[in-house]
Amino acid sequence: MQTIDFHSSKLRLVFGIDDTKHIYFESMLPTSIPVRPGMTMGEPLTTLGEVYHQPLVEVHIAGDNTERHYRKHNSTFAGKELCYDHHDLSADGKELTLYLKSYRLAATLNLRFVTETVLQAHTSVQNISGDDLTVEYLSSFALFNVDGNNKQSWDKSVSVYLPYNSWCIECQWQELSLAQLGITPAYESPVRYSEALRDPLFKKLNYNNFSYNRISISSTSGQSTGQYLPCAVLRNHALDCSLFFQIEHNGSWQWEVSDYRSHLYLQLAGPTYAEHAWSKTLKPQDAFTSVPVAVGLTAGGLDQALIALNDYRRHIYNPCADLQKLPVIYNDYMNALMGDPTTAREIPLIDTASKIGCEYYCVDCGWYADGWWWDNVGLWEPSQQRFPEGIKHLLDYIRSKGMIPGLWLEIEVMGINCPLAKELPDECFFMRHGKRVISEDRYHLDFRHPQVIAHADAVLKRLVEEYGVGYIKMDYNIYSGEGTEANAQSVGDGLLEHNRAYLKWLEGVFARYPELVIENCGSGGTRMDYAMLKHHSIQSVTDQTDFRIMSNLAAAAATACTPEQAAIWAYPLKDASDEEVITNMVNALLLRVHQSGFLNELPERNLELVKEGLDVYKHIRSDIPHSQPVWPLGLPQLRDAWLSFGLYCPEKNKLYLSVWKKETCEQVKQITLPLNLKASSVRCLYPQSKPCAVELIGDGHACSVELKDMFSARLLEFTLA
Repeated sequence: MQTIDFHSSKLRLVFGIDDTKHIYFESMLPTSIPVRPGMTMGEPLTTLGEVYHQPLVEVHIAGDNTERHYRKHNSTFAGKELCYDHHDLSADGKELTLYLKSYRLAATLNLRFVTETVLQAHTSVQNISGDDLTVEYLSSFALFNVDGNNKQSWDKSVSVYLPYNSWCIECQWQELSLAQLGITPAYESPVRYSEALRDPLFKKLNYNNFSYNRISISSTSGQSTGQYLPCAVLRNHALDCSLFFQIEHNGSWQWEVSDYRSHLYLQLAGPTYAEHAWSKTLKPQDAFTSVPVAVGLTAGGLDQALIALNDYRRHIYNPCADLQKLPVIYNDYMNALMGDPTTAREIPLIDTASKIGCEYYCVDCGWYADGWWWDNVGLWEPSQQRFPEGIKHLLDYIRSKGMIPGLWLEIEVMGINCPLAKELPDECFFMRHGKRVISEDRYHLDFRHPQVIAHADAVLKRLVEEYGVGYIKMDYNIYSGEGTEANAQSVGDGLLEHNRAYLKWLEGVFARYPELVIENCGSGGTRMDYAMLKHHSIQSVTDQTDFRIMSNLAAAAATACTPEQAAIWAYPLKDASDEEVITNMVNALLLRVHQSGFLNELPERNLELVKEGLDVYKHIRSDIPHSQPVWPLGLPQLRDAWLSFGLYCPEKNKLYLSVWKKETCEQVKQITLPLNLKASSVRCLYPQSKPCAVELIGDGHACSVELKDMFSARLLEFTLA
């Protein structure tokens, strides 16, 4: 028996290689938890004298037999054929590449520690046979015995934190038991199952020992987060640790958890044939690489997992100046011009945005058409009717007011009535069954085609070099479906290759224009993944128009991306009360500020509250990229009466805490500080012109906050002891 030990200071992975050269996970645990029998994640299981394990790489080849697992992707025959060949460990010990081989496939599993707690993984397979092989499933990461406890049934020890995501209702996490998700063990514990294996009646009756059900979470189309965030946390209460992951792909993906041989497995993947109509035919010597994923394991619960994931995300994104400066952005869309800009309507907004200290000013959708524009977008040339003196005149006016100008763009779409759509060949668009794919009166451009790249490059060149744009809000409002058959072996493969081509184009844009800031938007947060957010410094979290619901989304936004990337709207209405203005501002002050609304029509008192909020933001924003997100009252639920989201800043020995009171008559809330922090003092940081009553309780591990009005909020600052 051979083992391979791969570890950091906080996480250890051990792989076992049996006498037949099959390789499997023997253990995966935080180093703080000692490995002992019955507590390993991936321990080899002895069944009637035979060692059982699941493949390290799961791959299904068209034409292969399948076990009786119904829809599950585990225990693939091609995966079980793969045997250990050799491995490479980098000189610094941070990267491990495992090489596996069968008579028809060569596979590599690449694992790289990005932080001490989180590793990044992807899988490659190469056809080494003499025949074509069609891949219908390939895991990026596959882990057996996730429950890691052979003494207690996993339905009692493991729960799942699942992040639902929807247009205008983003980042809604729910903790669910496996039974609530449809997975229940056949036996009350693995010990009882082992006893059953020795029971002659068990063998005679051929009892099933696993569920046909699975927890299968997936996303189809380029809206990678249209239903769920591509991440989750598996909480192991018995071991007091949490396994967490994210899939880093801007298209279709899938993960599943289920049971086999009385234990749980986890598999992460990009597009699949069963879920996304994806397949890839490999000719002899051809290879394919899966989408990257991140996997981490930490002692403790959900907060510790999300802090570790936040730290990892900071290690993989492009460390541009925007992520340190966090400038205040005014955008004319939300609860303001709503896609109907003109020079006359913009000027008063520009003047007021400049007056209160905004640093970027973005003209949102509508600037490229005289009237209704939804189905004729694609040329991206400014409307002379809206801007009689030209769009450049307006953008220059923004610069004259000390702000950097921006424009809205949706480069991957072309309206069905766009003149250019009639000129370009069908191969430039997503195609299915010989027809162009149409979604809400728009075609989807295919970024694998050179004419599409030339078109997109020309648009960016005009906006940046001719108009002087320094900010682009890049939206994505189209549903691509499974993908395109044009120049593709399967529609799912067409989508995958388009997504990869779009990222390559995006890298080229940033290389040519390093100072350009591009906001990632997908009808708000429907493409909020880290294939995109590795490149973009700012993410539009939501299109929510109600500031009261926005509080919930703002409180949860840092679960989807880092606080310094999460843009939240602050859009006080012109007839808003003081508390409504304050709540609007508190929503955004610990994240990225997307200021909007008819600021020029606000009463002076309300405008002063907005400016005070922006001044506070400028005072604390340098701490945001170096902070840890915390949720003292737990992750927010839509019906919660009180919400709290904070940033712990170890370098400054500070804790900033936003507190919201929703629809409740309760006026005082006691809040225990997160992470066992202790404060020496606390004050209401915003608004100081209308502070709330707040005081420390007992030894400083908690505080009481008084908010008298429903739908009110305050930002607190704690100095830690």
